[in-house]
Amino acid sequence: MTSATFLLPAAARFGAQRWQPDIVRALGRADRTMAAPGRRPQLARHVAMPEGGWPLAALSRQVDVGDADAPGSAWLRADPAWLRPDINGVRLMGHGETLGLAQADVDALLPVLQPVFAEAGFALDAPSPSRWYLRLPRETALPAFVDPSDALGTDLADHDDGGAQARHWRALANEAQILLHTHPWNTARAAAGRPPVNALWFWGGGPLPDASTVPRGAQARVLTDDATLRALAAIATEVEPLPSVWPAQRDALLIDLGGLRDLRQLQADWLRPALAALAGGRLDTLILDDEDGRVLTLRRWHRLRIWRRPLVPATAARP
Repeated sequence: MTSATFLLPAAARFGAQRWQPDIVRALGRADRTMAAPGRRPQLARHVAMPEGGWPLAALSRQVDVGDADAPGSAWLRADPAWLRPDINGVRLMGHGETLGLAQADVDALLPVLQPVFAEAGFALDAPSPSRWYLRLPRETALPAFVDPSDALGTDLADHDDGGAQARHWRALANEAQILLHTHPWNTARAAAGRPPVNALWFWGGGPLPDASTVPRGAQARVLTDDATLRALAAIATEVEPLPSVWPAQRDALLIDLGGLRDLRQLQADWLRPALAALAGGRLDTLILDDEDGRVLTLRRWHRLRIWRRPLVPATAARP
């Protein structure tokens, strides 16, 4: 059976852009369910992890470098981040790829930070300018770190559980912030109109899962340009870059369109071709799963539900 699952952003990401009548008519005929909102729950609905874990650092390290299976090791992402104080607290304004970092940024900032973590028994390196890693002893106890995508724009105080483990990592984070805040490289970035790298964001900790314990994904292929999904899916299925338009259909596809912000492009290049494939019998099932937690499932026979009203996301413009 052929199927395609589209991972979509939250409806608000499209702002006041307009949905087309043929698309909303088709969506209105779908089966509808609600699930947990957010990017991480969205990914977890489609990518199986052993025992419900989320060892994203080790998985992405294995994709980036290939050494995450080093004996006795666990991994933690320590991604470059931009924090900004305001009247209500300190907020995460950017992280990783959103900061537009280059190797020159790594060369300037990483050597200043490495001794801080070496003293704590951890090795810090950066095989990618946007993805930095801490190598930890496998038995290192870690608090429940928050994914940066979930924390973006929020106050850091909202994510402090107050536990002893969290206090230890907060102290390390504070040391890193002091060094980064006073670094002349950040002064130069600010003068050039670029966001500073004034913090590290810890997340995704754990050892590399044994591939034999990870269930095979329901999808034969995953199409994505997102480093997080690529790392999560690579252990269990085939992963390819996201093409510019709907690809030739075969088997079961998970297509990550979470980065799209152009509603016209989504409808013209993806939804219409997929709906045509469904109507023509080349596709058995089409699933739309958005970050708001709404899941729409369309099957070919659903075209007979002509009595159903069109369905438009509440925060988007109607046709």
